[in-house]
Amino acid sequence: MDLKALQTSLEQIGAERGISKEKIIETIEDALAAAYKRDYGKKGQIIKAKFDIKTGESSFSQVKIVVDESMLAATPEEVEEYQKVKFNSEHHIMLEEARKIKKDVQPGEEIIFPLETKKDYGRIASQTAKQVIIQRLREAEKQSVYAEFKNKEGELISGIVQRIEGGNVFIDLGRITAILPREEQIKGESYRLAERIKSLLLSVEETPRGINILLSRSHPKLVTKLFEMEVPEISGGIVEIKDIAREPGSRSKIAVASNQEKIDPVGSCVGQKGIRVGTIISELGGEKIDIVEWSPQPSQFISNALSPAKIIDVEIKEKTKEARVIVDEDQLSLAIGRAGQNVRLAAKLTGWKLDIRSREGKSIAKATEEGEVSGDGIIKE
Repeated sequence: MDLKALQTSLEQIGAERGISKEKIIETIEDALAAAYKRDYGKKGQIIKAKFDIKTGESSFSQVKIVVDESMLAATPEEVEEYQKVKFNSEHHIMLEEARKIKKDVQPGEEIIFPLETKKDYGRIASQTAKQVIIQRLREAEKQSVYAEFKNKEGELISGIVQRIEGGNVFIDLGRITAILPREEQIKGESYRLAERIKSLLLSVEETPRGINILLSRSHPKLVTKLFEMEVPEISGGIVEIKDIAREPGSRSKIAVASNQEKIDPVGSCVGQKGIRVGTIISELGGEKIDIVEWSPQPSQFISNALSPAKIIDVEIKEKTKEARVIVDEDQLSLAIGRAGQNVRLAAKLTGWKLDIRSREGKSIAKATEEGEVSGDGIIKE
């Protein structure tokens, strides 16, 4: 056996499939044990193998479980009802016999007996070993992939568009293909084969048929993660994204606050000449982003959230979380937005019911914290 070549092969398999060398050796040992039992074992035997990668040698042993009289079943019914064992000399060893080998052994422990090493495995045994190795490597690879991506749930992930079927986009993540379902896509966004896109890793599920990974381009958290990537002040904890309201593909509003007095949270997110927010807008296919300063004072936060409109006054009712917003006539359309989008997003962002009123006190538009809008001032699309 070319041990150097074997070690190189194990390292290559480990690197390609993300499986540790120890796990691969364990798989080989299981396969050797299965092959040994196939050719030389008896019914009920527990066979274990040890493989020494340094020498290329393998050794085998039989494991017997120590039992006493109280653990033995007299009838088949006792096996099921009382979970007792039916004695098998190839699988069990009585406590009295076991204590001749190991004085302090207790019921339930294992006694190991060395077996003669066999090297001339038959054809069927070799096939068994091969099947075990393939199956175990697949299981190990599956667990490795699951663990890797499960730890990335809720994070930003980059992949290449592999194919598009039935409105679903399949994204190649390297070790596995993920799905960007139609309902998690940005409305109106198109995707090209071999295009690299960023998505939010929404969920990772292990099923009998494999691992399912769902991505999202429409989730509000995608915008948060893009800002964390582009704005060092956010990733460093100096600036914090407090709230976000999003209508994917159209417009988002985010509320930011600074943990240091000298740092402007809005300016940090916009970047010099708008380069930071511009990069994010490009990634989102032109989706508009309003960045407003969060405030612990509800009236000030509501006023900020209705940007770019200039607000005259905000009257709040704490118990019902309702706010009357007074706006000049020439600012009403900005406060409400086309089809009520601006006031709708502001209500979602702040969590307050907003009633937009003219200086004369007339109610022009209303929006709930769930984003429902009504009123004569709504300009339809």
